[in-house]
Formats: sequence, C-alpha cells, structure tokens
Amino acid sequence: MEKDNRYLGTAPVGPLLFKLAIPTITAQLINMLYNIVDRIYIGHMPVDGDLALTGVGVCMPIIMFISAFAALTSAGGAPRASIFMGKGDMESAERTMGSCFSLQIVVSAVLTAALLLGGRSFLLAFGASENTIGYASAYLQIYAAGTIFVQLTLGMNAYITAQGFARVGMLTVLLGAVCNIILDPVFIFLLGMGVRGAALATVLSQGVSCVWVVRFLCGKKTLLRLKRETLPIRPALVLPCVALGLAPFIMQGSESILNVCFNSSLLRYGGDVAVGSMTILSSVMTFAMLPIQGLAQGAQPITSYNYGAGNAGRVKQTFRLLLAVSMTYSVTFWALVMLFPQVFAGIFTPKAELLEFAARALRVYCGAMFLFGLQLACQMTFVALGKALSSVIVAVVRKFVLLIPLIYLLPTVLEDRTMAVYLAEPAADVLAVTFTGILFFFQFRKALREMQTA
Repeated sequence: MEKDNRYLGTAPVGPLLFKLAIPTITAQLINMLYNIVDRIYIGHMPVDGDLALTGVGVCMPIIMFISAFAALTSAGGAPRASIFMGKGDMESAERTMGSCFSLQIVVSAVLTAALLLGGRSFLLAFGASENTIGYASAYLQIYAAGTIFVQLTLGMNAYITAQGFARVGMLTVLLGAVCNIILDPVFIFLLGMGVRGAALATVLSQGVSCVWVVRFLCGKKTLLRLKRETLPIRPALVLPCVALGLAPFIMQGSESILNVCFNSSLLRYGGDVAVGSMTILSSVMTFAMLPIQGLAQGAQPITSYNYGAGNAGRVKQTFRLLLAVSMTYSVTFWALVMLFPQVFAGIFTPKAELLEFAARALRVYCGAMFLFGLQLACQMTFVALGKALSSVIVAVVRKFVLLIPLIYLLPTVLEDRTMAVYLAEPAADVLAVTFTGILFFFQFRKALREMQTA
C-alpha cells in the first residue's frame, strides 16, 4: 500500500502538480455550477426573476456556513492524513479519516435542526426584505434538509484528493453537477417549482455525489478505507484536524459573515438592486477563486507528503510553481473583469437596471483581484504544512480585522455610500496580502530550516 503513493515524493514536481491540479481545478469549476447554474436559471425566470435572484442570494451566507463546517474537519484532516501517509503510518491516516467522517455526521444533524427551526429569522437578519423573504425562505427550507449530503460530499472528497486520486475527486463533482444542470430546468420551469425546484435539484445532485464518495472510500481502489473500526471519534486525532481546519473554516465561515455585512449595508444604502448586484458579484468572485483553490488543493498532497518525509527541496519547488501559476491566473482574470464587466454581469440577469448597476459595481469590488494568487498560495501552503496558527491568523486578519470594519467605515467618509461598501473588498485585500506575504516569508523559511536540520 505504501508504494502506491511514493510518487508524491519522487515524480517531477511540475508534471505532478499539473497532473493532480488539473482534475482538481476542473472539479472546482464544476462544483461552482451547483450554485451558479441555480442563479443563472433563477435570474432568467420570466416573472420576478430579479427578486428571486436576490432572495436566493440572501441564502448564500447560510450555504457558505454549511460548506465551512465541511472544511473544519476535512481541510484539516486531509493534510494530516497525507502527512501520516508520508511517514508511512497508514493506520493513523485511516483512523483520522474515519473519525472526521463520524464528526461530520454529528455536525450535519445539528446544522439541519438549527436551519429548519430558525431559517426565516436568519434570512431576515441577513438582508432579506419583504419583497425577497418568500423566495429566500422557500429555497432554504429544502436546501437545509440536504445538509448531510453537502457535508459528506465536500468533506470526504478532500480525502480522495489527498491520496492522489484527483481524477476520482473530479468525477465526484462532475456527477453531481451534471445531475444539477439536467434537473434545474425540469424542476424550475417544466414543473413550475421556481426557487423550490432549484433547491431540490441541488439537494438531489449532492445526494448522488455523496453516495459516490462513500462507496469509493469503502471500496478496494482507495488507499485509505472507511471501516467500522476507524469510525469512532478519537479526540487525539480529531482535535489536531479541527485546529488545522480552523483557517479554512474561518475563510469560508467569514465569507458567510461578510455576506451578511455586505447585504445589510447594501440594503440600507442601495435597496434590493444593490443586494441583487452583490449576488452577481459574489458569483463572479467565486468563479475567479475556485481555479486557484483547485490548484492549491492539487499542490497540497505534494507539499504535505514531502513535508512529512522531510524533503525541503520539493516543498520549496512546489510552492514556487504554485505561486507562479496562481499569480498568472489571477492577473489574467482581473484584466478580463476590468475590460468586460457587463459580459460577466449579463450571465446572471437580463434586467437592464440590475445589469448596469452590477457592471459598475464589479469593477470596484474586483479592483484588487490580481493579488489573490499570492494570498491563496501562501494561505493554502500554511495549511498543507500543518501550520494551524499561521493559517488562522492570516484568515482572521483579512476578514475580521480589515474587511468587516471597512464595510461600515468607508460609507461614512465617501460620498457614494453604496459603492463605498463594495470598495471595502479591494481596500482590505491590498492590506491583507501585504501582511500575508511578510508572515509567510518568515514562517516558510523557518519550516524549511526545520526540515533540513531534522
């Protein structure tokens, strides 16, 4: 079993990174279709499509929050499993995965109960108006019932990728996305279910992906296998995973909080049009970020395995390549958004007023997108090296120390208050990337020295 994953420590880094990253990037782009396709179809509903799109957009903080809990165990557990594999300790790697699987089931049950009981109240607090609460509540009620599918699909697929089975991880997401694309128009338009149909299509599609993931991890092709004896939750294994997963959890969970802050401020200064535009902006940003995240996830098994094996040269080489490709992509996408904002906004709505406003806001909101390659490359490498504290600090500084205060501060000093809210994003990004780069420079050099002297 050990010989099957030794290529992570011996194959040429460049080809290996792209071999793992291309299926992972493809999977990330396909995964984006779950929510993006919903928004495209909903935004083009013949009656009240703009209000329905805004209502579903208000649900996004809750959807992000659910995904964040999947990352809490998987984004920390998968790198630790890879590190154990690099050390040749397959038993600990399997027990880590099994413990995290059981913990995700418990978390899913708690989240489902909370959302079914308090969903409407959450939505009203998160920026829904009297015009949009009906659409938001209808979508969330069905989506919440499928929380366990979302948790296990997102969470356990990370362990498939961490073992080097990037293609299988891609097929997991492709299977669900294809189902979603087929079911969306059937439920939304043919059966006349509207936003309820969009939610039902997403839940059923995630259910199909969930069955695929669990069957693979219980089968004979996987290196790490889910077994009955590995399922008990072992605090000694789970707690370090949760500690390491705090950074991705904060990254995704803070996106939920940020979305609430953005929506509430935009509803105050710009009304439903501004909130609807935020749905479009966040969709474009998601599209932009997912390929970089997929690239970083492709690099994670290489970095983690070689860190566990004490191979400093391959760790350094992997990061440099990750950084170069990430920066090239982020600069290219930023340029396209700046040149053609109406093209991106037009994907989600045909409404002239919403389209014009969203195109103008997009240039402001994505103003510093070209820096994201550096931010994500450093942040995800912290996670791959098991540097929990550094990854948490980076996540907290960007979102809580910088962005949230700026959302409320800038409208008090700038004349165009609505655009000032959007401007908080690039202003925070410039400061956050500077801080991340400095911290990473010292922490990465320290990690390399520790490997060389070990």
